[in-house]
Formats: sequence, structure tokens, C-alpha cells
Amino acid sequence: MTRERTMSPAEKYAAAKNRQRHPLTAQFMTQYEFPLDDFQRLGCQHLEDGKSVLVAAPTGAGKTIVGEFATFLAEHHGNRCFYTTPIKALSNQKYQDLVRIFGESEVGLLTGDSSINSNARIIVMTTEVLRNMIYSDSEAISELGYVVMDEVHYLADKFRGAVWEEILIHLPERIQIVSLSATVSNAEEFGEWLKTVRGETEVILSEIRPVPLYQHILIGNRLLDLFVDDGRVNPELVRLERNSARRIPGGDSRGSNRGWQQKNYSVIKTLSRPEIIAKLHEREFLPVIYFIFSRAGCDAAVSQCIKEGISLTNSDEKELIRSVIARRTSELSTEDFGVLGFYEWCQALERGIASHHAGLLPMFKETIEELFQRGLLKVVFATETLALGINMPARTVFLEKLIKWNGETHAPISPGEYTQLTGRAGRRGIDIEGNAIVMWSEQIDSSMAAGLASTRTYPLKSSFSPTYNMTANLIDRFGRERARKSLGFSFAQFQADKAVVGLARQIEKNQHAIQSLRGDAACHLGDMADYMSHRFSIKELEDSYSSRRVSGSRKKIYAAIEEEISEHRRILKSHPSHQCPDRESHARNFEKAARLEKESRGLTNRMESRTNVIPRTFDRVSEVLTELSYLKGDSLTPQGELLTKIYAESDLLLAELLNSKVLNEIGAPELVGVLSSLIYEGRGERSRTPRLPKSIEILVPEVARMWSRIVMLEESFGISSQREPNFDLAWSSYRWANGHSLQTILRETEITVGDFVRCIRQIIDLLGQLLDAQPLMHNVVRDAIKRIDRGVIAYAAVIA
Repeated sequence: MTRERTMSPAEKYAAAKNRQRHPLTAQFMTQYEFPLDDFQRLGCQHLEDGKSVLVAAPTGAGKTIVGEFATFLAEHHGNRCFYTTPIKALSNQKYQDLVRIFGESEVGLLTGDSSINSNARIIVMTTEVLRNMIYSDSEAISELGYVVMDEVHYLADKFRGAVWEEILIHLPERIQIVSLSATVSNAEEFGEWLKTVRGETEVILSEIRPVPLYQHILIGNRLLDLFVDDGRVNPELVRLERNSARRIPGGDSRGSNRGWQQKNYSVIKTLSRPEIIAKLHEREFLPVIYFIFSRAGCDAAVSQCIKEGISLTNSDEKELIRSVIARRTSELSTEDFGVLGFYEWCQALERGIASHHAGLLPMFKETIEELFQRGLLKVVFATETLALGINMPARTVFLEKLIKWNGETHAPISPGEYTQLTGRAGRRGIDIEGNAIVMWSEQIDSSMAAGLASTRTYPLKSSFSPTYNMTANLIDRFGRERARKSLGFSFAQFQADKAVVGLARQIEKNQHAIQSLRGDAACHLGDMADYMSHRFSIKELEDSYSSRRVSGSRKKIYAAIEEEISEHRRILKSHPSHQCPDRESHARNFEKAARLEKESRGLTNRMESRTNVIPRTFDRVSEVLTELSYLKGDSLTPQGELLTKIYAESDLLLAELLNSKVLNEIGAPELVGVLSSLIYEGRGERSRTPRLPKSIEILVPEVARMWSRIVMLEESFGISSQREPNFDLAWSSYRWANGHSLQTILRETEITVGDFVRCIRQIIDLLGQLLDAQPLMHNVVRDAIKRIDRGVIAYAAVIA
């Protein structure tokens, strides 16, 4: 199904004029069977005009077309384009998309695990890869013309968001940026910040969904529209809720209900998950992404559907599903089938049903994604991680609850989260409408759902804060003072005080102008700075003299001032620069520079008197680094240089372990076990006495001592960044490094296979950093990588 529309004569004339002004955009548009939407065309035209762009549009609106135009321009102009994504799965997906357009020879892929054709003109990469290239002064940056930052709203992410800001601040300004964002309510503010740090940037907003989205409530076995035509909550819904709520006298008098129990909605019979799927199938609302904010809940839902005998595929589809499974899992060892629940998983897939969450084996997740994209899966029970960028649109999105665990407590989802989840509904070119369905319950009534569905105030908020590694890298690259100033350009600081960014940028511009003026003011006959100091002194003395009334008692004072002025004039006349034929031209340049210096001092005072949160945090982080001998004055020590190569949440603790040589004398399995404590975050309560091999157990007190020392020092400077080491995965990772099977590992622990694979891959990433940071450990590090990068772990590197 293509988008076709008859153009009026006036529109045809305007289109012809646009083709003349933007020939590359016109050429690019011929690749598509449908006319581009206005926001897509505008984004391409601004890029062709040499500007950066911020494109904010709903999920599925097609904003990536503007990003693909940047790759087209790079091909045309003979420079390079980096296409960045927040997660490896998205990078792999975009790599395949671009290969189909440009061919394998023109496109490369760089993630923490994969490197394919790294010298290609177009490179798809995870965001951290580009950040690391900037800090290492990669030569590839010099050839770069365009950077696409897909899902740029990720900069709000608590743990990784700072990376996006680091790139936007430190990339050379000549490079055009294509920022692609979900719809946020403060896109204009974000665009304003981009203009201050990136130069000319056009903000392009679109709130038009390509496929209309209709909101529904499933109340009992009735599926009702949430809103009526005039935008009010459906009166029928409100009536059902009122009729169903019964107050029963004689309730618990200890509560606040004064002798009445809370509303009892038991009159409304809640459908089971299999019944809901059957109802959606009957209404032709499949395929559906059914969100359950629990991994166990997703897996249980699949089992419930299988138990009830639900099958949503025909024989041809089953055969296709089996062939995809065979291709995708060909590297999987048959001895792991049992522990992975492989046969049960295949049975569910053949029936068109799957669960999707972070606890799955990566190859399982990718199989599910391919099958769903091809229309072979009809139901996917998923956690919210499915909404993070992967291209998996459906006809319907179903929300079982509107409350989820946020890491600290159970709380309602935000309007932004609701929009992102329901944004998957409606497949462009396939569906004429998308459906978002909320399941009614005692905790979720129509007013709550309506509030989430109608709210458009979900701003993008920066999570930027200097880390130890970031601070060390910035000081190494720019020096301490310039590094501090650069952080005044962050979006976090911009939001804290918008004026600060403009002030910081003006100070930097003044400094460039001052350097230029000082150069023009240089005199070949003498020291112009010394000469001008006397002229300035005369001016100050004359101003002081003329601003006061002369009285008899003060005549002696003014006589002394006149004598001092005469002495300065005598020195000026005898100064070598006084004879310079360009003296006054030099003087004017020097005076301009002096005025700019005075202006900059004033701007600096104004900037420092404002919130200045981020630079002050930088100061505190720098003080910690100084106390621990990573920083001496304005320069890094050898310990500090090591820290620049450690990109991890526990960067300082790992650097301390390396610098203290604690890890130098241990074997590869022990190294893997200790590193696991720096990256593992269990989903439940941590064990007070985790099972550990003796060779790791003796190291725990030293690791704990170093962590405690850092925490105490951080507390004295008002910082909290290094989380407590968690050894709950140490035994499993140690055993994996000693060659034990996946089956053995998973039977000894409650960790899911997906979490285990992800943690081991993170350890491999840390080990890769150690190769660069600690050359003396090369042998044991390479041995550790060889031991753990095997089986499903190695295969996950290809598809993760």
C-alpha cells in the first residue's frame, strides 16, 4: 500500500521550484514510491542547505528518512557519515537497512562486539563508540561530514544519557548533525540548546501519526472507545464504572472510609489472557504487542495460551517459522536445549505466540523480532524494553497495567512512556488504523487512562553529570580550565540556567577574538603590552583626577598624581614602540582586546554567580581525583592516564584496583569473577554470603576496602557515583571461565540466560578496555577473553 495524493496546480508549481533549489533532495525522493511528508522533505532540504536538523516526530512517522538522506549526501559529496544508535540491536538493524540501499562495500558496522568494514564511507555504530573516537582523536573524525543521532531523546537516560551530550558538545562544529527524536514537549528548548553548541540548527516538529491511533478500554468482556467524538471520556465507560462500584457497609473502621469498604468492582469479570487473545483475534486486532511489566508474567502468559490450545498460524506459516528457527539457532548446542526451554519455545512460536524480554537469549529475541516483522507471529507478550527503538510495529498494543516497578517503587507509567508504548500500534502501509487498549481494573479506571492518553507534557530532561572517566578525558584533551568551561555547554546546565550557555559561548568567542587582536597588536619594535600598560595607567589617573573636586587640603595629593602621570608619559616617549609607524593601529587593537577581557571577566562573574551546577560537580570530581593522585594541578598523572581508558560505571574503583596491582597476580577465572562484581546488578536482594571460590574470597576484603575509601572521600565532596561491588555472579562467571557448560551454570543460579549472556559480554568489554589500559596484564586478559567468549556468548556478539 503506498501513499498517493493528487497535487493541485499550485502545489505542482511549488514542487517544481523546490526541485530547482534542492536538486539533491529531489533526486533522493525519486527512490521512494510515495511522496515524502512535509517534515521529511523540510529536513532533507535544510540538510542540503548545510544546516543541522532536529526532527521530532511520533514513532513510525518515518523520521529516519532524514537520517538516510545524510548518508546519501555523504555518498554524493565524498565524505563520511556516522549513523549512531543507542543499542546494538538497533545498530544491526540499521546496518542491514543501509546495506540494502548502498551495498556491503559502502557500509560498515562498529559496536562494542562487532567491527565490519570499518573504513567504509557510511558507518553504523553505537553512541559510545563515537564518544570514544572523539576522546582518542580518531583520524576518522577529520573525514566526517554528517552524524545521525537516532533516538537522541536517550540523553535523558540516567546511566547512559551523558554520552549523547558529550558527542554534541565536542564534535567539531563543521559536522552536520541529524538528531532524530520521539515527540517531546520541549523540542524547541532542545533545539535552542543545539543551536548554541552546534551552530545553525533547524527544528522540525510533526505530531501527525502516519496511521491514526484509537484508544480503547477493555472492561469485562466489552471493548469500548476511551473517548467520544468531542474528546470527552466515553459516557458509557463512566456509567459502567459507577454501576459496578458497590459500597458495602460495615467495613474496616481503621481505614479512612468511615465504616465503608473501598469500591468493589468484582461485578466486572476480568478476562484471562487466553480469553483476551481470542477476543482480539475475533475482532481482527492481531498482531498485538501485549505489554506485561514482568518477565515472569510474559513467560506465564505464553504458557497459559499454550495450555488453552491457542494456535494462530496455518500450516504454511508454521513451516516458515520452523525454517527461521533453524537458521537463527544453528549455532546453538543441542546440549543446551533443555536448560533453555528450546522445545517449549519452538512450540509457542509455531503457534504464533512468544514472550520478549531482557532475560531471553539474544538469538531467541532476534528470532522473535524477525518473525514478528514478517507477520508470522501474532502475539508477543513483552516488557517495556520492546518499545526502545526496535522496529516492531503491530496493529494493536495492549496494556495489562499502567503501573510498573521503576527501580525503587511501583508507580504509574508517565505520559511519555504511555506514548512510546502505544506508539507501536498501526503499521504504515498495512493498517488503516492502530489500536491502543488498556485493561480496566480496580487500579486503572477510565480517568487514569484518559489522562495518560491525552497528556502532551513530557519534556526531555538531561541526566548529564561528569564522571571520573569523562573528567579525566576532558582534562587530558583540553586542559582543566577549558574542560570545565566546556561543561557549561551541557544541556543539563542549559536547563538549569539557559543564560549560562550563551555566556559561556560568548566568553569563548571573546577569547578567540582577544587572541586575534593581540596578534594584530604585536609590535616588532618593542613590547606593546608594556607600552599599553602605561597608557592605561595614565587614563585611570586622569579619570581619577577629573572626577574629584580640588580643595586646598588635597592639592598635594593631586600634585603627586600629576607627577605620576608625567612620569608615565616620559616612559612612553622613550619606549621603543612609541616610534612605531603603526603604533595607533596596534593600540586600538590592544584596547579592543582589553575591553573584551573586561567583558569576559564580567561574563565569567555572571556565569559563576548562576547555578553553575555541572562545572561545580566537575570541580568536586576533580578534587577527588587530586586526593587519589590521578590529577596533579592541571595535569593527569600516569594513574589518571589509565583512568581515561576505563569506560564503566565503576570506573574509579576499577582504576584503583589496577593501580594498586591487586589484579596483577591473579588468574584469568579469578579476574573474570572480580570484574563481575563491578557490573552485576541483581534483580532481587543480594546475597549476604555469596558462594565464592577461595581464590576470589580472599580478594573481597581488599575490593571492599577500596570501595569504602572512595565512598568516604566522595561523601566529603558531596558526590555519590561508585555503587557497592556485588559478588553474586562471581561464582557463575568464575565457573564459566573454567569451562563449565551453560547447562551447569544456569542450574546453579537463579539468573536468566539473557542476563547471564549480557553480563559476560559486559565483562568481555571491560577486559577489552584492560588490554589498552594495563599492558602488563595482556596475557591474563587475553586468556580470560578466550575462556569466556565461547558458545552462546560468542554468538551473542554477532547479534546482540
